[in-house]
Order: sequence, then C-alpha cells, then structure tokens
Amino acid sequence: MMTIKQAADYVGLPLRRFPRICNVRPVALPESEERYDIRDLDLWLDQIKAGDADTDAEILERLG
Repeated sequence: MMTIKQAADYVGLPLRRFPRICNVRPVALPESEERYDIRDLDLWLDQIKAGDADTDAEILERLG
C-alpha cells in the first residue's frame, strides 16, 4: 500500500496532477491515512496502455 506521493511517483505523475488524472480510489485504512493499492495502479496503467481507460467525458457522462 502506497501513500499518495508514492503512488504518484510510481505511475510517473507529479503529485499535484495525480489526483486529477488517476481514477484509482485510495483505500481507507483504519487509524491511518488513505493508501493506494499497487495492483489497482497497475490495472489502471494497463487500461491506459490498452486504450481502455475512461476519458474525462465518459466519467462526466456517467455522473450525469
């Protein structure tokens, strides 16, 4: 499990841009801050490489 900084570094994004670009949700651990699961980050990267990642427009469309 990674902090937000570790997750941003792992996927190669600046910390400031990471939450806006990466749609992986952090896991709320008891008595700890949120952490990112490396498997979820890997899946997200695989989706991007395959062209299957959601675009901003698709996300906004689902939100209504």
